Amino acid sequence: MSAQVTRIDAIRYARHEREASANFAAPVDDHDLPMPLDYFVWAIHRTGAPPVIVDTGFGEEAAVARGRQMVRPVSEGLRAAGIDPLLVEDVILTHLHYDHAGSLSTFPNAHFHVQDAELAFATSRQILDEPTRAPFDGEPVAQLVRKLYADHVVFHDGDSAFAPGIALVQLTGHTAGLQAVVCDTARGPVVLASDAAHLYANITRAIPFPIFVDEAAYCAAQKRLMELAGQSLDHVVPGHDPLVLRCFPSENDIARVDLAPHTPIATALSEQA
Repeated sequence: MSAQVTRIDAIRYARHEREASANFAAPVDDHDLPMPLDYFVWAIHRTGAPPVIVDTGFGEEAAVARGRQMVRPVSEGLRAAGIDPLLVEDVILTHLHYDHAGSLSTFPNAHFHVQDAELAFATSRQILDEPTRAPFDGEPVAQLVRKLYADHVVFHDGDSAFAPGIALVQLTGHTAGLQAVVCDTARGPVVLASDAAHLYANITRAIPFPIFVDEAAYCAAQKRLMELAGQSLDHVVPGHDPLVLRCFPSENDIARVDLAPHTPIATALSEQA
């Protein structure tokens, strides 16, 4: 890919206070220490083109139902980054869990990009299993189906070139069709991992987050994630890690992840330990 991406904003919209034990599928020594999750959407800015939004977040109703703290509505966060949601033409849905595809109505004029396998799974008999269904909300999935019938859904089957400087990479494991977004920036590739890694610690400890459809595939996806990032944590942007705002140049709950972190991620992790 030739460098076409000029800026990537990680925009925080919500937070969840929790202990470390909730973030790992195996016991950890620091199980009772605080390890909160932040919730983000991402905006990819390009020369001469509208920004591409990655994921839609969720709204107040889902926040109340699931006990999450709204920092601000996604639409307000986007406007703080200079983006009018009504003018957004393309939204990449990394997967269809409630916190990544819960506010499709924020982007009434957009086309939504999703993996074949993801929508197929979210509307399959697998959803009859209650634990499998738990991270999904039915209404956003139904909205996406309605948008499909209105010709506002674009399907992708595996890895694909999305636009100059932007590639989609399928990383099955957390869900059946999760896709990461690889951006070519001035500092090299930046991988928007979404929930292929909730936290940097899921990668460095080699312990999955406790929600996945295929554990072996999840672990393989993280290995590929690091390959895409040139084996550098500084080039990975996880789906929910507060270190994103802490380590990258940030203002007003918006982190510039196209820029190098002012504190290397490995250093921040060692200070956490």
